[in-house]
Amino acid sequence: MNKNLIVRSLAAVSGLAMLASLAACGDNVAATTDSTSTKDLSSQISGDYAGAGASSQQAAVEAWIAGFKGSNPDAKIAYNPSGSGAGVTTFLQGATAWAGSDKALADDEVEQSKNVCAKGTAFDVPVYISPIAVVFNLKGVSDQGKHVNMDASTIAKIFDGKITKWNDAAIKSQNPKLNLPDTDITVVHRSDKSGTTQNFVSYFKDAAPNDWTYDLSENWPNEVGQGAKGTSGVISTVKQADGTIGYADFSQVGELGTVAVKVGSKYTEISADAGSKVIEDSELADVKGEHRVVVNINHKTEADGAYPIVLVSYDIVCPAYKDTKTAEFAKSWLSYVTSDEGQKTAQQAAGTAPLPSTLTSKIADSIKAISTK
Repeated sequence: MNKNLIVRSLAAVSGLAMLASLAACGDNVAATTDSTSTKDLSSQISGDYAGAGASSQQAAVEAWIAGFKGSNPDAKIAYNPSGSGAGVTTFLQGATAWAGSDKALADDEVEQSKNVCAKGTAFDVPVYISPIAVVFNLKGVSDQGKHVNMDASTIAKIFDGKITKWNDAAIKSQNPKLNLPDTDITVVHRSDKSGTTQNFVSYFKDAAPNDWTYDLSENWPNEVGQGAKGTSGVISTVKQADGTIGYADFSQVGELGTVAVKVGSKYTEISADAGSKVIEDSELADVKGEHRVVVNINHKTEADGAYPIVLVSYDIVCPAYKDTKTAEFAKSWLSYVTSDEGQKTAQQAAGTAPLPSTLTSKIADSIKAISTK
């Protein structure tokens, strides 16, 4: 990221508090010409716009805001990383122009969106793909830059409180070269409603169904360990004590240790490229509503080099808004963040995986559907 981008990003972040009251942004309407770049729209996009939602997207959104404002200097944009659930709720109340969410809209949310969209129902398109890291802090291991190998069953049992020591036989057998201590495992999970949580546990449901019997939810399902708010809260809590383990978007891992996950007969270390390979080996879901592009992640993938615990984060918008300027913003914003330029910006800022070509044409068709009339 260059110096100008960093300066613009910081300026965008500092405007968050000032723009938090932008309840009027929900009264928007649709946007621009097909396949139009943000530079072409720079004279059109102005005004104040707010979004809210997934904290996983925060670093990318800050960079997107800076990049977007570079071509649209009269646009003032704020993003509140309040969590996927809170962001969708705020959008459905008509208080924001868009929502970021680590889970696709539920059927009832699609129905509710009729109340805020000028016509039709809200739709979601992928804008951000990143592996979910199983992060840990273990003296003599993570501080030495070492990974720990685990299969789906082992990870599920840890987060369900069935494996409680770092030198448990299930962990030792997969890590014969590591000197694992007799240290208690402390699980750290999200305390808030989170799409990251739902993506994380959906991996267990698919890859280790006998070891994870809870229903899918954005809320953490058991009483194991301790909760922390937001991605940053989980990372901060894991950093504070020896023996901790949690889950977080790859962009915020920092110096913590990460688990290499078993795929087929091999263990795959986390990386953006490894996350992309899972999406390429996945199909689109059959969902309610028009223009939606929702990925059904193949958690059982055996693709070589694939990392199976992946977050696909969406932007949620209306196909028509009550205010034309907001619609123009929504169309231009989505066009930018899903463009090659926008995806490279996110990759530089957050280490994300670019949208695969199998998705980009479908996403472009959805963006074209936003009406400015």
